[in-house]
Amino acid sequence: MGNHDKIMEEYKRQRRRSQGKSVDELLSMTEGQNECQFLFGLEMAIQQKEELVGQGNLSDQERIVLAVEALEREVNNGGYSQFFINSSGQYAPIIVDALVRIGCPEVAALTRRAIEAIRPVAWAPEAIAAAVSSYAETESSRWVKVPGSILIERSPVNEPETHDAMSKALDQCDQSFYQTTENIGGRLIDFVKANKESIRS
Repeated sequence: MGNHDKIMEEYKRQRRRSQGKSVDELLSMTEGQNECQFLFGLEMAIQQKEELVGQGNLSDQERIVLAVEALEREVNNGGYSQFFINSSGQYAPIIVDALVRIGCPEVAALTRRAIEAIRPVAWAPEAIAAAVSSYAETESSRWVKVPGSILIERSPVNEPETHDAMSKALDQCDQSFYQTTENIGGRLIDFVKANKESIRS
């Protein structure tokens, strides 16, 4: 079994282990482990619920968990650009409010700056979603695959100055995110504990 297969098997095992568990059950399962284990299990459980009932049937608190976890994972792995480009971009319209609600005003303000960098026409969910979609489309068209599985970046065709300004602004937001002292995971756990009746897997 290759390394990828082992990772996928562990992921499936963790999903089965987390499915249908309450917040208290997940907390007891991960007692003595780091906060990441609990949040990982909770996120997987909510994702499985979402697959069964649809995102529209999740509570606001469950959507907050998914949004904050997506942001933290993606920005830590590849910056705000990665958050917008990947499927996590679906949470952009609610992420600032989600961060405020869990008690992370500094990261909320920083994330708002990152969203403003991709230039939504208004500060409304539909406008933010459209800006994320446009940004993701532009970014995905910047890379060309050449023989030998090498990706080469090509210059943006339209408005290179705008693209450069966006990249610079997002990079500044990334650097500030990496230096923040707000414990996003810890505050999310506190939020989950305070709202556990509204969070069911």
